[in-house]
Amino acid sequence: QVQLVESGGGLVQAGGSLRLSCAASGRTFSRYVVGWFRQPPGKEREFVAAISRTGHSTLYAASVKGRFTISRDNAKNTVYLQLNSLKPGDTAVYYCAAEEGLELRRSDYDYWGQGTQVTVSS
Repeated sequence: QVQLVESGGGLVQAGGSLRLSCAASGRTFSRYVVGWFRQPPGKEREFVAAISRTGHSTLYAASVKGRFTISRDNAKNTVYLQLNSLKPGDTAVYYCAAEEGLELRRSDYDYWGQGTQVTVSS
């Protein structure tokens, strides 16, 4: 089992950047595929990005590809999401999630954090 805690959210102007962190408990973090999701106000939660257990493979939603970058540091039990060129449409609660598996995925994660708010002003 793994517990996840997100941080790094905040208020930023359009065009700005933020870096979100997802800190995990446990010694076996490297066994988990990790994903980032977001839930805009009044909308359903949507996939943003995922990273393989080693960090060598990544997957992105089309809406963020080229602007967001997912990375991980297994020695620190942390996954990051770098958000660049932010738009008001990126405003959402951002969640990280983990799954003890081999393949990158856009859904079916077992473990979730509590979320961190990102607000982009125009």
